[in-house]
Amino acid sequence: MVKVKVPATTANMGAGFDVFGLALDLYNYVELTETDYGIIIENEGALAAKLAGLAKPEYNLVNRSAQALFSVVGYKPKGLTWVLANNIPFSRGLGSSAAGIVGGLLAANAISGNYLNKEELLKLALEMEKHPDNVAPALYGGFVISCRKEDSPPSVVRLLPPAALKVVVAIPDFYLSTKISREVLPKEVSLKDAVCNVQNAALLVVAMCKGDLTLLNQAMEDKLHQPYRFPLVKGGKEVLAAAKEAGALSVSLSGSGPALVAYTDGDGKAIGEAMVQAWQKFNVEAKAITLKPDLTGAAVVA
Repeated sequence: MVKVKVPATTANMGAGFDVFGLALDLYNYVELTETDYGIIIENEGALAAKLAGLAKPEYNLVNRSAQALFSVVGYKPKGLTWVLANNIPFSRGLGSSAAGIVGGLLAANAISGNYLNKEELLKLALEMEKHPDNVAPALYGGFVISCRKEDSPPSVVRLLPPAALKVVVAIPDFYLSTKISREVLPKEVSLKDAVCNVQNAALLVVAMCKGDLTLLNQAMEDKLHQPYRFPLVKGGKEVLAAAKEAGALSVSLSGSGPALVAYTDGDGKAIGEAMVQAWQKFNVEAKAITLKPDLTGAAVVA
């Protein structure tokens, strides 16, 4: 038996569209036992009832990822039993799909002999998830910069985020599919907007390297994706404004949304309450949790 934990992630981080990602200390747990026959998938925890339809091996992302790895390394288990404890909300922009892929790959790699290193696991993960901004931080932990050209291995740089950084995640009770959120993006942007994002993305890297959280407000301003996605998030702009008024250093969509993340060097309680209350004005129930960056990424824990 092997047990793996995989962190949630927040991607884009404002100006870093499809490039930046940060691992967070909210985890899915994947337990895998090799057996004599068949594939059994058991879901545990608060999301178990919602995942009943994903108990079929051919639909389950964790199992599909494992089978892809087994095919690469030539391992043929007779049977598998999966026990999945999913704590990362689905379709909220917190990397649940990336966590499923990485969890399946890491567990399968461990049980088959650890033939693949992290770079090879990332390459395999990207065959299932085309964008590295979630899978890379889920695998490596910390603040990750991912650059990928078509048909080329990604260049991944991992940095340790400032020790004082905390992330207030506000999660509404509605979904937003990545497919829909990508369809609203323009195919072309102005040179002015592109330059603005280059400047702010560079500033965010400086903020992370120097530990200067005062730079975050400007560094997360975005012209490429958030202006087009916020209309899909009911009350999103008002929630963003409420977080800033409550003291957030900066606020952005988490991935493609609808969750919003506020960055702070405090305990985050007042910010989270303000975000939840702002959503309530739009008859949207939400919850807020304050997380820290995860520094280790996915790991075998048993």
